[in-house]
Amino acid sequence: MYKIMVVEDDPNISEIICENIEKQGFQCLRIVEFKKIIDEFITFKPELILMDINLPGNDGFCWCEKIREISKAPIIFVSARDSETDIVLGTNMGGDDYLIKPFSIEVLLAKVKGMLRRTYSYNEVDSNILSFGELIFNADNGMISRRNIRDELTHNEMGILKILLKNQGKIVSRERIMRTLWSDEKFIDDNTLTVNITRLRKKLNDIGCKNMIKTIRNEGYII
Repeated sequence: MYKIMVVEDDPNISEIICENIEKQGFQCLRIVEFKKIIDEFITFKPELILMDINLPGNDGFCWCEKIREISKAPIIFVSARDSETDIVLGTNMGGDDYLIKPFSIEVLLAKVKGMLRRTYSYNEVDSNILSFGELIFNADNGMISRRNIRDELTHNEMGILKILLKNQGKIVSRERIMRTLWSDEKFIDDNTLTVNITRLRKKLNDIGCKNMIKTIRNEGYII
């Protein structure tokens, strides 16, 4: 079941949109707290976003740009703003389509289905985004970010952070991490793991996530 997030500050419009989307067999999330759009996105992991432009606080262009820092999920702008400048700006910010209000539900649903079909027919759903506090980690492209600061991880650093984030609050042994990093019969030894842990910690520190990975003596690591 595809998940669709609706970012629309008019409750009547968002309710109508979600009601019709759910009739098509999709799961729908209506945003009601507009300061928490990224948090809701990370938790819900939508495959598609319907985004208004005129929103409380930051506008839809701003939120589109923030989502693009962590995900390639398609974004369709739905707005009463119909100038060529707005449409071009929406595309430049990372939007995939633009629907002008007022619109018919049939046209909206056709755009939603078409976008989902083109994006996911031959691909796995992109929802490999992990988080801890203010840290956001895209396990597909290796990007870590905190607020507006970003960095890119190596293959081994990605593997380490992924297994630690998926086991938040649990100690992960060095042996388990090394087994996870084995690939193409290439053995990751104990010294290589230590080097990669050190580099990963430095990158996390550089974006403001200090002391995130803790060492538990004789047992392993924990986030």
